[in-house]
Amino acid sequence: MATILRMALGRLLLLVPMVLGVTLLVFVVLRFSPSDPAYNALGEGSTPEARAAYAEENGLNDPLPLRYARFLGDLLQGDLGVTAAPSRPVTEAVSTAFPLTLQLAVLSVLLGVLVALALGVTAALFRDRWPDQVIRAVSMAGVAMPSFWLGILLIQWFALRLGWFPTGGYVNPADSVGEWLRSLALPAVAVALPVGSQLARVVRTAMVEELDRDYVRTAVGGGLPRSVVVGRNVLRNALITPLTVLGLQIGYLLSGTVVIEAIFGLPGLGTLIMQAVTAGDLALVQGVVLCVAVSFLLVNLLVDVLYLFANPRLKGATR
Repeated sequence: MATILRMALGRLLLLVPMVLGVTLLVFVVLRFSPSDPAYNALGEGSTPEARAAYAEENGLNDPLPLRYARFLGDLLQGDLGVTAAPSRPVTEAVSTAFPLTLQLAVLSVLLGVLVALALGVTAALFRDRWPDQVIRAVSMAGVAMPSFWLGILLIQWFALRLGWFPTGGYVNPADSVGEWLRSLALPAVAVALPVGSQLARVVRTAMVEELDRDYVRTAVGGGLPRSVVVGRNVLRNALITPLTVLGLQIGYLLSGTVVIEAIFGLPGLGTLIMQAVTAGDLALVQGVVLCVAVSFLLVNLLVDVLYLFANPRLKGATR
């Protein structure tokens, strides 16, 4: 446990320069946007004089390094600025939308992992037989399907034709857990299936490699049931590589929620950033991008810790 804590602390320390790099990149890139913050804040009827006065009052004419230093200072105090009209704190807008995106992401990860394990393990156990061939074809089709196209198909079949799920909208779990699950079921499936299909191929490869190891043949030859060996040893050892790939897939999953939230009318970060880009609201775009980037870094930190738990050999190597 002490080794895991030291490793987690080291990763947390590495987050500091990484977050600083993300803030710098986002800040500089958005400063080259053709959108005018003064125009967005004051509205279409504002005069050039009023926009110039707004820019001077808010330090928009200051040198870029000074503006970045001021931005970091505000960020350390939890201040990401204010949105364009209607004006409200960016932190308020992001904190309102983030829980929904987090819920969708968690459901999608859980569903994607279940799909990957079911398909990958089955394909490995029936290697080169018809279940393996079918699963490989299905997983390739799942990888090739764009999440937005899959989302539209799910709406057409399961919402419009069968009426099992709503076509869109969001229900707070505090109001009804059942309706909450129904409102997020189709979006979660649309995001999870491509990720789960890609991960299933990794699980299959890792399982096949592990099943060919000598200790498996020795254990089975010694009288242990194959199911026990697979469940207790093979599966645990084979999950090390998929865990790493899952951490990399989180970025795809978060980006997939942007379009999916718009298709299903979910008021999450994806919908929020699309509204911000359309309105040219740089402060809001900046806040959403930073939130997503930091979330991605934290998820990868969690995956690193899980990787250490899953691979006992790394505990000894890090002592």
